[in-house]
Amino acid sequence: MNREYHIWYSSRLQRNMELLVFGHGGRAVLMFPTRMARFYDYENWGIVNALRDRICKGELQLFCVDSIDAESFYNQWVHPSVRINRYIQYEQYILHEVLPFMRSKNGNDNFEVAGCSMGAYHAVNMAMKHPSLFKKVVGMSGRYDLSKQMQDFRDLFDGYHDENIYFNMPRQFVPNLHDCCNLDAIRDMEIVLAIGETDPFISDNKDFSHLLCDKGIPNQLYVWGCYAHRPKYWRHMVQLYL
Repeated sequence: MNREYHIWYSSRLQRNMELLVFGHGGRAVLMFPTRMARFYDYENWGIVNALRDRICKGELQLFCVDSIDAESFYNQWVHPSVRINRYIQYEQYILHEVLPFMRSKNGNDNFEVAGCSMGAYHAVNMAMKHPSLFKKVVGMSGRYDLSKQMQDFRDLFDGYHDENIYFNMPRQFVPNLHDCCNLDAIRDMEIVLAIGETDPFISDNKDFSHLLCDKGIPNQLYVWGCYAHRPKYWRHMVQLYL
């Protein structure tokens, strides 16, 4: 299986950023890591290996990016407005550095995007905001409004709210989308959500699936009969949904 390590200095983030590429062709999938995780964790957890046959056959090419969650959503030393602004810089890094890199390696403009846990938030938010760039999004064990406390998972903005937060929380901005071109692009995407029935985010996923349906946006919600918020479940999910 082709494996490539890449690192470059990001002008958007003002720091070095690393990523791994697995495969030589096929559907190009941007993979966001879990909460404060690293670009190599999906490999270490056996999630990449679960897709080995399809990667080696040239059906899939994975681009596993790094996170800066510790500098954005989980940076308790700065004001929440600074946290969301750092995330927006990360989004610019993805849009203007990673996606062009993916095009240079794959030659395919019809990208897919996926992630587990916090990575699911990143994937779904990116797809909802930029639907013309992606033909499929898969969110596994994710939550889609980081400003709401869900059991032991706190509001990551400590009660603060502004326009930047609103426009980066899919459960908040998607119900108010009215632009026909944008909505049509979202409707053209394949949207897959997977969650465990005892996961703290189960209600969030069901509500998000329902609000998508209310906007006429087709989506698939798969509820697993357990907690399912662990790598051993994600190894099975990627085989089913990617």
